[in-house]
Amino acid sequence: MSRARILTVAAGVAIGSTLLVAPAHAAPAKAQDRVECTDLSNGQLCISLNTSPSRVEIIYIKKSGSQIRAKLGYRTSNGGGSTFGPTETISTGDREVETWTMSYRCDVDWKGLIKVEGQGTFETPWATC
Repeated sequence: MSRARILTVAAGVAIGSTLLVAPAHAAPAKAQDRVECTDLSNGQLCISLNTSPSRVEIIYIKKSGSQIRAKLGYRTSNGGGSTFGPTETISTGDREVETWTMSYRCDVDWKGLIKVEGQGTFETPWATC
């Protein structure tokens, strides 16, 4: 099963329940992939450190509430600052994904971010390799 399909299935389960998506070590994904998610008041934010190819994905699923303008991004534990994609308009039912294809470092931890205009920045728990 492809990684995109696994994330879609996991997101569907999360939307239909109050459970968080389990980290990748409990999911049928590649053992090297790492996923951390957090439930927000109107949606769910996840970071996925993927292999084959090496990439960092930030996923936001909007479950309820008003339309927002936001950008997805990440930061690392080495204090290098935050990186964001473009600002998007996100409505209930939307699934936004921002992907950075790169060799990510495993000697630092990673957080997924969503910066919502007028509301601030929200983050996932730390993801590690």
